[in-house]
Amino acid sequence: MNKVIFAGGCFWCVEHDLHEAPGVLQVVSGYSGGTMPNPTYENHGDHREAVEVQYNPSVTSFKKLTQFFLEHIDPTDASGQFADRGESYETAIYYATDEEKEIALALLAELNESHIYDKPTTVSVLPAKTFYRAEEYHQNYAEKNPDHYAQYRKGSGREDFVNRTCAIREEKHIVWKDQ
Repeated sequence: MNKVIFAGGCFWCVEHDLHEAPGVLQVVSGYSGGTMPNPTYENHGDHREAVEVQYNPSVTSFKKLTQFFLEHIDPTDASGQFADRGESYETAIYYATDEEKEIALALLAELNESHIYDKPTTVSVLPAKTFYRAEEYHQNYAEKNPDHYAQYRKGSGREDFVNRTCAIREEKHIVWKDQ
């Protein structure tokens, strides 16, 4: 079992999306990237909302999960994600090895070269730090609160953005290299 940490705005949405990725065994919502020990939702200092993904490396890879992650966020928004603004909601790929760092940087370069977006990517690629599990009521939020989650996802603009990006990929026949 391998792990990777992603920050993509609201951890409810990122967690829910990544549950759908092949090879994913578990996704946990939490906080990472900051300096405050034991952050909470009410006080997480300079941490970003993030998810820790446990996956089976014989089914998927860091690269494939990072591609999936990038397809479910706005990688050009430097100030947050959709309706959620500020440092807590900025995007990041946290790497554990130099190889993961190079993969993440290459995928961001590939996105820029594809011209799917009108602006360059702004996703941070950072060394992994301690991941802190969020409070229990945040775990599997979409499954526990399906109506509220669906309204939030739609109302935030994430749902329409992801659908529009998928349509552009299909229309322009844009696929990841080495899929």
